[in-house]
Amino acid sequence: MRTPQLRQALPALSIMLGAILSSLTTPALASASNIVSASNADDKTDAAKLRAEYIRKNYAKFEYRIPMRDGKLLFTAVYMPNDASASKRYPVLMNRTPYSVMPYGGDQYKTQLGPTAEYEKDGFIFVYQDVRGTYMSEGEFVNMRPHIDQKKSKTDIDESSDTYDSIEWMLKHLPNNNGKFGLWGNSYPGFYSSAGAIDGHPALKAVSPQAPIADWFRGDDMHRNGAFNLQMAFGFFHSFGQPRPQPVENKGWKTFNFGTPDGYQFFLDLGSVANANTRYFKNGIPFWNDITAHPNYDDFWQSRNILPHLKNIKAAVLTVGGWYDTEDLYGPLNTYKAIEKQNPGIQNTLVIGPWTHGGWFRTDGEKVGDAHFGYKTVQTYQPVELAFFKHHLKTGDKPALAEAWMFETGANRWRGFDAWPPKESKDKALYFHANGKLSFSAPANQDAQFAEYISDPAKPVPYTTEVVTRWSNQYVAADQRFASSRPDVLTWQSDVLEKDVTLAGPLSADLFVSVTGSDADFVVKLIDVNPPNLEIDAQTNRGNQQTLVRGEPFRARFRDGFETAKPMVPNQVTKVKFAINDVLHTFQRGHRIMVQVQSSWFPFIDRNPQSFVPNIYEAKDSDFIKATHKVYFGSQQPSALHVKVLPALDE
Repeated sequence: MRTPQLRQALPALSIMLGAILSSLTTPALASASNIVSASNADDKTDAAKLRAEYIRKNYAKFEYRIPMRDGKLLFTAVYMPNDASASKRYPVLMNRTPYSVMPYGGDQYKTQLGPTAEYEKDGFIFVYQDVRGTYMSEGEFVNMRPHIDQKKSKTDIDESSDTYDSIEWMLKHLPNNNGKFGLWGNSYPGFYSSAGAIDGHPALKAVSPQAPIADWFRGDDMHRNGAFNLQMAFGFFHSFGQPRPQPVENKGWKTFNFGTPDGYQFFLDLGSVANANTRYFKNGIPFWNDITAHPNYDDFWQSRNILPHLKNIKAAVLTVGGWYDTEDLYGPLNTYKAIEKQNPGIQNTLVIGPWTHGGWFRTDGEKVGDAHFGYKTVQTYQPVELAFFKHHLKTGDKPALAEAWMFETGANRWRGFDAWPPKESKDKALYFHANGKLSFSAPANQDAQFAEYISDPAKPVPYTTEVVTRWSNQYVAADQRFASSRPDVLTWQSDVLEKDVTLAGPLSADLFVSVTGSDADFVVKLIDVNPPNLEIDAQTNRGNQQTLVRGEPFRARFRDGFETAKPMVPNQVTKVKFAINDVLHTFQRGHRIMVQVQSSWFPFIDRNPQSFVPNIYEAKDSDFIKATHKVYFGSQQPSALHVKVLPALDE
């Protein structure tokens, strides 16, 4: 459904790379049906074996214990190119991780060194380091260790100083380094990449925080707008959170026996979050205890927000994320914004593709959930990332890359912008109207109007139809018809669109609500509704599919600030306004825009008891009550989803 004008908007770089890569990677076969999934699996296995063999033949491994300024030693594995020429120099590409640099032993090799195999063939010195207090490194591990802006003594250490000291030592001791260092990492290692860029070593020239954690209370991993990510936190910390009293090699993560494949039922049977400790953890997971002891955005969480500290960065930065990252989308968006604001003049680039967590190197990027993009999107991105490091660490050409290089879902194309959000995007609002209508026109009716539903914690709205104990990474683009059929989910949708509508930038929900209880959650979802008949192929018709574009929960007790929780006043109309992560999505003509509102998203988000308790993690099972929730609309209470609209190319 793309017009010729829209096709012309594709960045020249994307077209060029796509064409080159397509010609290189598309098999010259008469029919793709000749390729079966088993063959694909075999091909991947063969490629992995060849990659591992290449690394062992072409790299020599060394292990070091690098001293920090306070005397602690950090275990570091170094893979040096096996080059007969003693005069050749290589840049250092470093990854700092809390997940182990395994395997340990000079004769034990990783099977992957760089983000892709092309890095290994191009030649870098690859460095992996167990961060302080993890596995074979000395010291105390601190989750999301707070940054110290003004260090007054050698005992004042943080991830920035540990990175600096590591680079200083390697600069002097690693043979054949060319004096240039790069830093990269995904997820938690993405946080260490961000932290390492602060007050960076002069030799640090390029940094790529990928899906970096930025703030574990407001948007990443453990919370969403103060609402607790129960399934993810439980699944992560029951293994990662085990204490490590002394250095030890990674023997593998402990697995939790749920006793069922049905995560929804397991967490429903768990009852209050307080029961996790009494039944399972027995107070043996220190950070779980920290979470439940700090239900509000107090100093504990604020000190772990890295964004205000992203200053004095001199290296070029390439921040990478995925629109469908259920763990860390807040992180890359806000890391880019904070670096841009606090480090004027440096090269600061943002790339967001149609990927799940780490999908730019773990998947081919062709589809997520019920969203299909038409081609392997990672093939367009991966050469650009390598070119970024080669330019800053070697003598490679500077990649022709816009400051914000973003994938436009819905239209399935790459777009380049001079800034993010785009300066040309305009503020608008999608207003709720009677009879489930959604419109850019503000309501004129002054009479009080509302839609209502009964929110029952005993029957929470599921966030996915998948039967899983581990958190899903596919729900972010799943068909929402299962939710819209429930009586406790409110739905508003636009008329059929006569022209494309492109949203580009942050969203915010502005709700006028009342509840019969004294606390509540509100989940707002933006959805793309297909035309009634949309035949993909002879076997697939996606007519009327309701594809999730973005969803975000909010704990209403934080409506006046995350620092202090306040009860709702029963039956009093209250304004609840909250931020929702950015989008770049085109709703094509013939489609509809839909917004859904509900009060549970389980078990991704823990259930709100709906009767206020100061510490929600100490709620008793008896505190969970049914409540009637109303969402108001009209000129006096104009509930809406605020968006940024990108002008059409033909306007």
